[in-house]
This record gives sequence, C-alpha cells and structure tokens, in this order.
Amino acid sequence: MSAQSSGTSKYSADLALAQELADAADVITTSRYRALDLVITTKPDATPVTDADKAVESALRELITKVRPGDKIIGEEFGNDGSDAKASGRHWVIDPIDGTKNFMRAVPVWATLIALVENGEVVVGVISAPALNRRWYAAKGSGAYVHSLPGTENNSLRKISVSKVAQLSDASLSFSDLVGWGVNRDNFIALMDQVWRTRGIGDFWSHMLVAEGAVDIAAEPSLALWDMAAIDIIVREAGGTFTDLSGAAGPHGKSAVSSNSLLHSAALKKITHG
Repeated sequence: MSAQSSGTSKYSADLALAQELADAADVITTSRYRALDLVITTKPDATPVTDADKAVESALRELITKVRPGDKIIGEEFGNDGSDAKASGRHWVIDPIDGTKNFMRAVPVWATLIALVENGEVVVGVISAPALNRRWYAAKGSGAYVHSLPGTENNSLRKISVSKVAQLSDASLSFSDLVGWGVNRDNFIALMDQVWRTRGIGDFWSHMLVAEGAVDIAAEPSLALWDMAAIDIIVREAGGTFTDLSGAAGPHGKSAVSSNSLLHSAALKKITHG
C-alpha cells in the first residue's frame, strides 16, 4: 500500500482504494513505457491511444466493479455508459495515461489520474507519475500530499500548499502550449508577458506544481472531465482555486485554470478580457 496521510476522514477508505488503483496502474504503465512493441492507434478525435491506456482503464474498471459495484465509472477510453458526473451518486473518473503523446515518445511527464466524484463534487483524487517517481493525492477535508514512490531514494511524504505570491508581476505561470486558445490567444500571450516567469511544463504537472507552491498559475484552454477531476481536489485541498475560464468552480467545464487563489481573479480577467 502506498503512503497516505496520518489523518482520517469520511473518505479514507475511498482514498485507500484510489491508491490501490494507482498501484495497479503503475505496474501496467511502467511495464509498457519505452516498450518496443507498444501498439499505437488513432481515436476518432485524431488523438493517439496506446495498448497501455486501454489496459490500465480495463484493469481499473474491473477492480472498481469488484469492490464498489454500486459506483459508476467514467473513463477516457471506454466512455461513461450514459453516466453524468454532475448528477447525484458516486462516479469514479479515470484518465489511464494523461500525457499519452509524452508516454509514446519516452518523455517522463505522464500520469494516471483517478478521482471520485460524489454528487457532482470531487472528493478524492490521486495522480501517479511513476516515471517522475511522484504521486499526489487528496481527500476532501484532509489536505493534499505528495510522496516519492516506493523504491526511490527519497520515499518521503509531505503535505503541500500553494504559494503566497499576490501580484501577477511576481508570478510563475505554466501551460501546455498555445494551441486551442482561440479568441483568448492574444490575451493569454499578454499574460505571459506580464508575469515574472513562464514555462510550458504542461498537462497534470503544471497544476501539481501549483498545488506544491512551486508555480502560481496553470492554465489550459481545452480539457475533458478525466483530465481535470483529480487535479481539482488536489489543488483545492492545497489551498488553491480550480475553475474553468468562465470562473465556474470544478472540473465540469471544458478548460482549466488553477492558482494559489490570490491571483485567480486577476489571471482570469487577463485571459478572458485582456
């Protein structure tokens, strides 16, 4: 079992299950990472998918169905069976490999994202990035944590929190790229020019660095629920804010901005109004 915080909460058992799911995913992803026989196909939306993506989601669905038969499952590769995570009930949300293009090219910035959404609110999230030897997790009311994975030199566990930077001119901004910004592209570039430092770290890691306090703002213009659900709870439990570009809280929009909370309104205004 992976490291967990010493505290307890209503969602302790669910967090423990999410950790077990992440352990199972890591076994599959690490065995297929850099594999010479990795099978890559193209989905209808023109994005790539590997045999590892499908194997992870299939394995996690099987495990969840076995121990939580009443819960619904939403995943990137095999859909949602008509379920709506904004509705009442419990929904496990899975992104088997966030950063599939990185995974394919042996760039180590990829992770399995696992979240539990209860009555529309994310209450548990785990993000496991074995190629980076790091795992982040949170449960509602219990704080956010990061630890090195077993077998690494520094198998430490620490509670994380966002930064105290209060001015855009002092802020560090991370993003994926300039694709997909549409009418907000020039405004986003203007924000990049205004902040102290900009880096295109991308995907889940941008937002986890916000949760750790190493980056102050992370933004992406086009995402799906499974890209955001686990990020949402971890950023919030670290003291940050997570919304879409309209300012709506949570992962149910189509975009994402995470911040240390102090900079959120200013960053949103700059991106959407210039």
